[in-house]
Amino acid sequence: MEIDMIDTKAIEEHIRGILIALGDDPEREGLKDTPKRVAKMYEEVFEGMKYTNHEIAQMFDKVFEEGMEEINTSKVVVMKDIDLFSYCEHHMALMYDMKATVAYIPNGKVVGLSKIARVCDMVGRRLQLQERIGQDIADIMMEITESEDVAVVLEGYHSCVSARGIKKNHTKTMTVELRGRFQQEAALQMYLR
Repeated sequence: MEIDMIDTKAIEEHIRGILIALGDDPEREGLKDTPKRVAKMYEEVFEGMKYTNHEIAQMFDKVFEEGMEEINTSKVVVMKDIDLFSYCEHHMALMYDMKATVAYIPNGKVVGLSKIARVCDMVGRRLQLQERIGQDIADIMMEITESEDVAVVLEGYHSCVSARGIKKNHTKTMTVELRGRFQQEAALQMYLR
């Protein structure tokens, strides 16, 4: 769901209510500015919620087409170890130490490398599921590059697993989104390791 703006005043009010519900005093010295700080943080870490995948693709669609006819379509562009974070939509818990690998086969266009990292960052800045992050990045990369051949691998830790419930600190979750030739040709998957 796309939103026009993040309502920081409403967030402040709700955080104040949560502090009260937890049995604390939102007027005590250490908490006085907490609702405002949390609202400001949420505005930053959930910025991606303001945009659709299409709008993100438009933001970061800097592609290079000139001279691309010389690029063999068997070439693979791979960017590894892209740092990102997100928040799980089930517990609003942090997904952290996440690394993305994004690969595509050019179809007459290559995208600026910094744009790939920016796409990952913006997609992570939503209430998300790790599986959806990979799908969204792949959808956006397909739109920008006009290539059907895209792969996204994500690895990361979930604080909803490490800090609560089962409390397994070293459990890493990996998701793989394969499109086009990456799905059909096992040899291309070696680039994702």
